[in-house]
Amino acid sequence: MIDPEIIKQRILQAMPGAEVSVLSDDNVHYSARIIDAEFSGRSRIERHRLVHAAIGPELGREIHALSLDLKAPDEVSA
Repeated sequence: MIDPEIIKQRILQAMPGAEVSVLSDDNVHYSARIIDAEFSGRSRIERHRLVHAAIGPELGREIHALSLDLKAPDEVSA
């Protein structure tokens, strides 16, 4: 089990300009919404790889499921 705040901080370390929200009801299944300019021009898979690398080895061990909503700032609806 890992606290959602720890996941958020790891993402922010790797993507300091990002807007990050991480939620979990059970500290095993998580959902994250990340808005970052670094996602501009990148494919969905590239975006996921950036986030997975930021989170580290807990992904797949302590983190059983992670739902990601990854957007560049220009993709966010007003």
